[in-house]
Amino acid sequence: MLVAAAVAFGALWMLGTIAAAPALVGFAAIAAAALLATVNIEAAPAPLRKDEPSASGLADPWIEALLSALPDPVIALDHRGDVVALNARAAAIAPALRPGESVSLGLRVPEVLDAIRNTRASGMSQRTEFLQRVPLERWYEAVATPISGSAPKRGLVLLAFHDLTPLRRVEEMRADFVANASHELRTPLAALSGFIDTLRGPAREDPAARERFLGIMQAQADRMARLIDDLLSLSRIELNAHLRPEKEVELGAIVRQVSDALQTLARDRGVEVKTPGSSDPLVVRGDRDELIRVFENLVENALKYAALGKRVELELSRGEGADGKAEARVAVRDHGPGIAPEHLPRLTERFYRVDVTESRAQGGTGLGLALVKHILNRHGGRLTIESALGQGATFTAHLPLAEPPRQEIRAS
Repeated sequence: MLVAAAVAFGALWMLGTIAAAPALVGFAAIAAAALLATVNIEAAPAPLRKDEPSASGLADPWIEALLSALPDPVIALDHRGDVVALNARAAAIAPALRPGESVSLGLRVPEVLDAIRNTRASGMSQRTEFLQRVPLERWYEAVATPISGSAPKRGLVLLAFHDLTPLRRVEEMRADFVANASHELRTPLAALSGFIDTLRGPAREDPAARERFLGIMQAQADRMARLIDDLLSLSRIELNAHLRPEKEVELGAIVRQVSDALQTLARDRGVEVKTPGSSDPLVVRGDRDELIRVFENLVENALKYAALGKRVELELSRGEGADGKAEARVAVRDHGPGIAPEHLPRLTERFYRVDVTESRAQGGTGLGLALVKHILNRHGGRLTIESALGQGATFTAHLPLAEPPRQEIRAS
């Protein structure tokens, strides 16, 4: 542009159309304008050309193989923010993502997009957390990491996701557990404190009231003792949850022992407990005391909350688990009022009660079925519950049968 301006002004001066001084001034003005424009262009960030090719060619087989081998959802992005490749786990999180398209089209999470932009600008890893509400509520951590390398991979950014949902749920369960435990202990403590004040004041000289209040105080103290025992038992079971019992025990003998021990409670409530007769032994690997605790809780619940049915039946049988292996099944069936369907999935939660007033009146702590579930989990088993209103309930403990020892074959 400067050369053309110089030639033009020189020609006009030689032809006499313009004097030398105006020609020099005009050329100087054009030169100054050109210089300022050049400085502004260098100072501003160069925009990407519309016809600049994307990095779709980066989707080499080795990149796709690498991403598919990673245990977490991972997306590879080019310098434009377009998707180069992604593994199946990432596609499950954001089904709208497509290779060659902008990540902002398929992943509409402002926190993640900001992290990608900050990573590209700073050249450093960025971390953020976000909540995905659809189709299920899940928490994720997203980490955007720039990858430096040779020219074919320049500007590559890896976006990895870590599922934080289990950690969040554990935190929520811990908070709920502390809140519920403190509430359960606060109630009997408040009752004890109130009765003590009454005995020291208005009922100081009233023998009949004193005896009645002392009986209530004893019941509240027993309730706290049961709650603390259940909490300690639950903590011990969780501490050893990763250790599978190795000793072999026979379930039929344990069930009959539990039934005999609870006959007094059954007679007091007018309930008949039907125990199974002799059958083939069902041998499992387990802790005898813990399994006794399982069936005591199941039978006690049936006697306490289903006494109207006047009958509780225990049944032992063989079956096949979901993995195709043989299992032992111990079913405790009552003929009480039954349980509404909406309560069934939550019965094994800590402190969950269908009827809080009835549970406390029966001396329950709200931890019985939680103990059952954790003990069975430690033994590699599970608990299933079947019930309908007005038709009673059946609680079935499933335990894997002990495999017979392998016999060594010796060559003759």
